[in-house]
Amino acid sequence: MWPRLVANKILRKPLGSNNFVTDFPGNDSPDGLVVEAPSFDQPSSNSTPTIFNHHKDTNTHKYKVFVSTWNVGGEEPQQDLNIKDWIDTSCDIYVFGFQEIVPLKASNVLGSENSSICMKWNSLIREALNKKTHYYSQDNLKHDKHDHDGNPNIIESSNNPREFYCIISKQMVGILISVWVRSNIRPFIRHPNVSCVGCGIMGCLGNKGSVSVRFRLHETSFCFVCTHLASGSREGDEKLRNSNVADILSRTSFPRGPLLDLPRKILDHDRVIFLGDLNYRISLPEATTRSLVERREWNALLKHDQLMMELKEGQVLEGWHEGAIQFAPTYKYCPNSNVYYGCRPGNKGEKRRAPAWCDRIIWCGKGLKQHEYGRGTSKLSDHRPVKAIFTAEVGVLRTLRGYHSFFLSQRLDKISSQFQVSSADDFLCKGSTKSSSFKI
Repeated sequence: MWPRLVANKILRKPLGSNNFVTDFPGNDSPDGLVVEAPSFDQPSSNSTPTIFNHHKDTNTHKYKVFVSTWNVGGEEPQQDLNIKDWIDTSCDIYVFGFQEIVPLKASNVLGSENSSICMKWNSLIREALNKKTHYYSQDNLKHDKHDHDGNPNIIESSNNPREFYCIISKQMVGILISVWVRSNIRPFIRHPNVSCVGCGIMGCLGNKGSVSVRFRLHETSFCFVCTHLASGSREGDEKLRNSNVADILSRTSFPRGPLLDLPRKILDHDRVIFLGDLNYRISLPEATTRSLVERREWNALLKHDQLMMELKEGQVLEGWHEGAIQFAPTYKYCPNSNVYYGCRPGNKGEKRRAPAWCDRIIWCGKGLKQHEYGRGTSKLSDHRPVKAIFTAEVGVLRTLRGYHSFFLSQRLDKISSQFQVSSADDFLCKGSTKSSSFKI
């Protein structure tokens, strides 16, 4: 198996754009995710703007979007990891990006993906978003409602339908992106696709690179790019990261759709957000960096932040935007500690990595307004998680209200899905949960 997998990665053979995990709206029908009828988009001979023709008359609605990124350093999430306090449940769309969900060793980089870790993260996200998990009481438990350890299984109550659904979850080696939406907007999500680009070993393996997802909400296209760029703190290493970004922007490609009217490249989309461990460092001597961090002089440090300089005058990310950073550097911490790596005496010859804002969320284009940008305090890995909350403008057909019942009719729900997807049950994990701090 390995030679074929490696050959496909070296030859940059693209993965199927529809090869991802997703939820279905009901257990009895796998055809309800994609609420779209290609024939409805056929241009009409009538020039009057209607829901059926190409020239669409739209209103602008606003939706709240939650975006987070976290390099978890190959650490598996434990059942007592509580991410509920980290998540703002007032949002409509949630994008969770992770890096290094598995250790970046040869067997993981060259072999097939280990989906069990992805399942654990999705299970935690599902529980945190819905918060409607039902535990059976001991009196009502049957022998088949226990796990192997004798603990009651987590079973979602039929009286409490889900509020959020996963529309896309995709893993490439250690990179995972998982996108969830509120149930009332799920019927208006169309054309979900993924595109993976490896930029790691030999310029093509997936230890570094990106997993991009796109979809259309009403009449507005979204693209979220979860990335893990080249590491290194030596002078000139930022050029490798710039090269990774250029590679991702050029190689990422999505299908144009049956009418050839869908965006193909990342920057062709209406709303684009880049998130991940971008690995950009601070271009100052290590001693100076540590001194400024101790004094919490963020502005002095940010003047020498490599990504900030790239956003202002770079060749690759010029014109992109980032919210004001008013939090401490997110990398690199000692294990299970709030102390930065290198502040304590280490082994002789051990690398000393100065603190840096490696984990970032940036965006380009209009129609996005950031309201919050911050970091968490979980000590699971040597990185701290980062989150941002946006308001996104979305074009909605003026005539949509008149056709609302039509869009939600059973006829549309029975349209066959074009996607090869996995059942939601495939990534529900069993077990009991305990509380653990995960606050900002």
